[in-house]
Amino acid sequence: MNKPNLKETAQKILDLADVKINGDKPCDIQIHNDEFYRRIFSKGTLGLGESYMDGWWTCEKPDEFFYKVLKAKLDKRIVSDFLFDVLKARLFNLQKRSKSHNIGEKHYDIGNDLYKAMLDERMVYTCAYWKGAKNLDEAQVAKLDLCCRKLGLKKGMKVLDIGCGWGSFLKYAAEKYGVKGVGITVSKEQVELAKKMCEGLDVEIRLQDYRDLDEKFDRIVSLGMFEHVGYKNYRTYMKVANKCLTDDGLFLLHTIGGNKSERTEDPWFDKYIFPDSMLPSVKQIAKSSEGLFVLLDWHNFGSDYDKTLMSWHENFIKSWPHLKKNYDERFKRMWEYYLLSLAGSFRSGKTQLWQVVLTKEGHNVGYESIR
Repeated sequence: MNKPNLKETAQKILDLADVKINGDKPCDIQIHNDEFYRRIFSKGTLGLGESYMDGWWTCEKPDEFFYKVLKAKLDKRIVSDFLFDVLKARLFNLQKRSKSHNIGEKHYDIGNDLYKAMLDERMVYTCAYWKGAKNLDEAQVAKLDLCCRKLGLKKGMKVLDIGCGWGSFLKYAAEKYGVKGVGITVSKEQVELAKKMCEGLDVEIRLQDYRDLDEKFDRIVSLGMFEHVGYKNYRTYMKVANKCLTDDGLFLLHTIGGNKSERTEDPWFDKYIFPDSMLPSVKQIAKSSEGLFVLLDWHNFGSDYDKTLMSWHENFIKSWPHLKKNYDERFKRMWEYYLLSLAGSFRSGKTQLWQVVLTKEGHNVGYESIR
């Protein structure tokens, strides 16, 4: 096919989502390089993301473009050869122990200045809970407290946070509920800052892989870490959590999820944002926990992640004048693409946010769901 035919084909596909090439609506895309068409038809979503990073196309409201495209399921209509990615995921354990620090080095260690500028005052890098909240700071406190209430935290309890980030949950739980905490992460930058943030509290922050845990806790929480575990390791992860939880304990798993079981991540996100990561499905979570845990509660508030991501993007753009001394324009476009495409994905219902409360069999049968 020549270039005009590729453009015509692209427009026919976009018509299904009411998106025009070089149109005048906020969701319409503006093409600045005609090689764009060949790139997306040969590389699929990887080509779409990379061409945005290179300035080949722009959009007034990329989040609305992605919402419309994903709502119409156009991502399934662009032909691309992902056979290698699928085969690689089937043959190899991409999240094995020797590679566990990759995500820390490539994503969470890129700069605390970026995350301080983008996130709320407590530096919570997971979905906020907007019920009754007026701004991001309030919404993140509401989410932290929601987790504490779901876990029934009481003074003196020993709490494990798997994937503790900058220590925001344990800091809040220690201050407000008087718990003792251990937080683990594979990010050196997070460990350094988390220790400072939790200074003076009965909280220990470790640079540690979850597979190396071997001690008991009254409660376990994991906020936004399960996405990095990988389907080959889901059962191992659940076994570790089961081993570390007291017989009458509670485990809260907070994770982004997908509507169907997959074995690979979107290739653009895998290459530029979250290497060797993937989103679990309901089936995969249930299967991996079967025989180890009883499911007490399943809470979906994925629509709140749309609002959270848009708030992060607003903060990022406001902070760009002082961030740009450490990051270039291509990084800016990459980060915008990450935040806004994911916001559109949650808005379309393609992506979910779940909080699952689990316990060992025979305990807490009278658990009441908390919202």
